Amino acid sequence: MIQQYALLKKAVEVFHSYGIYLNGKHKNAHFIQQLHMDPIFVNGLIFELEYQLQIFIQEEKLGEVKTPKDLISLLISIPQEN
Repeated sequence: MIQQYALLKKAVEVFHSYGIYLNGKHKNAHFIQQLHMDPIFVNGLIFELEYQLQIFIQEEKLGEVKTPKDLISLLISIPQEN
């Protein structure tokens, strides 16, 4: 549980560095359509999360990610020992 809290804290810091605040409706906002992010910046966000959290996200699972909430759910579901 403490490990998930630390993971979430780092993830929130990365989201904030990209100007994405996860309160209210922003956590359910579509990256490209509602947050107006260029796909390159979405890829950069994912890379930064992988780097900061020392995890690897499989390409197949990224196709389902459209919102910050989706991405955080994916991060939590990844086993921490990879």
